[in-house]
Amino acid sequence: MYFYAQENIPLYYEVFGKGPPLLLIAGLASDSRSWQPILSGLRDTITLIVPDNRGVGRSCQECPLSIDQIADDCHALIRSLGFERVNLLGHSMGGMAAMTYAARYPQALDKLVLVSAAAENSARNNLLFSDWATAYATGSDRAAWFRNIFFWIFTERFFNDQRAVDLAVHGLLHDPWPQSPQAFRRQVEAIAEWNGADLLGQIAAPTRVITGDRDLLFPLENASRLVQLIADAHLVVIEEAAHSIHMEQPQAFLQSVTDFLAS
Repeated sequence: MYFYAQENIPLYYEVFGKGPPLLLIAGLASDSRSWQPILSGLRDTITLIVPDNRGVGRSCQECPLSIDQIADDCHALIRSLGFERVNLLGHSMGGMAAMTYAARYPQALDKLVLVSAAAENSARNNLLFSDWATAYATGSDRAAWFRNIFFWIFTERFFNDQRAVDLAVHGLLHDPWPQSPQAFRRQVEAIAEWNGADLLGQIAAPTRVITGDRDLLFPLENASRLVQLIADAHLVVIEEAAHSIHMEQPQAFLQSVTDFLAS
């Protein structure tokens, strides 16, 4: 389904399940399909609102893009669906948008879950992501490009199953809605431009911060800082997980999310 956000920009979303609403905001280069490993474990007790962020998937890719705009899109979407308040879960870049939403729209938020997130991107990550964008735009070996990203978001254990790695790469190479190099670059630039340090003190919603003990992109100290600066926040560390926790450890991830939302 589509709705039209600011400036009449078309954004794709799906809604399914039953129970209190939870909106999921995906990370860099990820769309609504990235949540597949956990959706079946949530839909029996939760109404899931799953959009493609602007710049990816079936949403508009050739449009202005910032973290603030993604947060505003999410608020416009829940309003268009008739929800006054939702729970919100954001992963990585989606966590940045979720923090922005929490500070801008406290009246439209019940609980907040931040996954593999940080108050700002590091200089190292900004350079890394920019190099990824350059390699993507210059037509590098696509399979190698995807594997290079996997090195950063999965633990070593993922690579022990060569068939799983090959299937993941094959699926991305044959994506019917691939992200354009220009849209990827705009998401990278949006991450580099965003700084949420001044927003954290404005977040009043009960917050669960979830991190993997082996996250290379946003190590534990990033999650600890969020917990220190958000008034009502606590930390959950999931073992044997890197940046893509919900893909590597879906059961532990689901348990943490559902326990928090039910508390």
